Amino acid sequence: MTTAIPHWRGGRRWTGSGDRAGDVYDPATGEVTGRVGFATRDDVDAVVADAVEAGRAWAAQSLTRRTAVMFAFREALARRRKEVAAAITAEHGKVLDDALGEVQRGLEVAEFACGAPHLLKGGFSDGVSGGVDVFSIRQALGVVAVIAPFNFPAMVPLWFVPIAIACGNAVVLKPSEKDPSASLLIAECWAEAGLPAGVFNVVHGDKVAVDGLLEHPDIAAVSFVGSTPIARYVYETGTRHGKRVQALGGAKNHMVVLPDADLDTAADAAVSAGFGSAGERCMAISVVVAVDPVGDDLVQAIASRIGGLTTGDGRSGCDMGPLVTREHRDKVAGYLDAGVADGAELVVDGRTVEPKGEAEGFWLGPTLFDRVRPGMSVYDDEIFGPVLSVVRAASYDEALTLVNSSPYGNGTAIFTADGGAARRYQRDVQVGMIGINVPIPVPMAYYSFGGWKASLFGDTHAHGMDGIHFFTRAKVITSRWPDPAQRTGVDLGFPRHD
Repeated sequence: MTTAIPHWRGGRRWTGSGDRAGDVYDPATGEVTGRVGFATRDDVDAVVADAVEAGRAWAAQSLTRRTAVMFAFREALARRRKEVAAAITAEHGKVLDDALGEVQRGLEVAEFACGAPHLLKGGFSDGVSGGVDVFSIRQALGVVAVIAPFNFPAMVPLWFVPIAIACGNAVVLKPSEKDPSASLLIAECWAEAGLPAGVFNVVHGDKVAVDGLLEHPDIAAVSFVGSTPIARYVYETGTRHGKRVQALGGAKNHMVVLPDADLDTAADAAVSAGFGSAGERCMAISVVVAVDPVGDDLVQAIASRIGGLTTGDGRSGCDMGPLVTREHRDKVAGYLDAGVADGAELVVDGRTVEPKGEAEGFWLGPTLFDRVRPGMSVYDDEIFGPVLSVVRAASYDEALTLVNSSPYGNGTAIFTADGGAARRYQRDVQVGMIGINVPIPVPMAYYSFGGWKASLFGDTHAHGMDGIHFFTRAKVITSRWPDPAQRTGVDLGFPRHD
């Protein structure tokens, strides 16, 4: 049975006015399970107009009231986490445990946002001059948009939405049309928490909806996560229309393995970080840099672990699920022939996998290349699938140069028992998030998430204090209350605080 998937407006599900829609698949069976309605520009305008009105009233609410809603939302999402995770598995394909972990990481941001009364505190300086005090406050922007990718349909919206709402903004979320149902379950959690209608909204769609948000004069800011070309487009279009934009782009994350590393630990980490969520993570390890002489042993250790993995329906207890769509699976599989043609050694071919699932599922098993070099498409491109490449390096310095030469700078890891080498790496590597013997260095919610170079467009990262600053504007007030005994008369000199 095919389910109609609507938008969310005015605190309830809403069909919109458009007649265009897109298919939503179960990646484990290849079957169409839903049809998601695509918003028109008029739909976007109507939702934003509602959000403007609701946002004004929400920003005027006390911090105490807003915080009470945040706590209630956190509890509602915690109660329904299994339901949200099941929707993710059904439409994205990642295994259920991975989907539950995604929801948990989003919950952590909601918990961080519950501290809004402390996070939004300003400063106060008493008596900076004769009878003059100075203090600062942070205020909401108004209506903000969040444009989320398919690979984390719950976690990525939750990186932004709780903080934006806690700061007093209204939000319009445009989730991926590939796996949209999790966004509606999150919307229901907001309604259960008592969030006023119109403060949180969901519009589904394609470029029409995206451009409607990027160009709308009442959208003050846009948060985006996706591929680098689209991130650049979102940033340039949004800023050209006067918006504050944070656009997190693509990645090609390297894991450097030094000769003194524990190779069993490194191999476990490479497999876990390379093939979790079928490699559809912006923080996935896609390149292992093996520093001589560990290459042969490390490749053998990784290959042996791949042999023990199971690929299948994410609801059946397998290690790795399918890819999100047939088109994406075919695109990723195409890199295997390209890698061989470029001279890389195909150690494990994921096309030969025997999945535990329906034959029509979007399957591609874990794939391992060795002796990959820059200039090969399997190295240069963000493949976004279960393809792990091993590059050989003669020294630490060569490995560092390789990482720093990448146009991306999202995440990286180093595996070593040498504290000096680790400290040198964390200082010298040109990457925003670094793991030391940690393969996926995603920061906790009270730190901020974001990369360098072509992995980020904009000046601020996601969540943490960067998120608070992104979703608010600062005011500084200089105040003097009249004191007849201290009248100074007219003074045309530049004000000084003597």
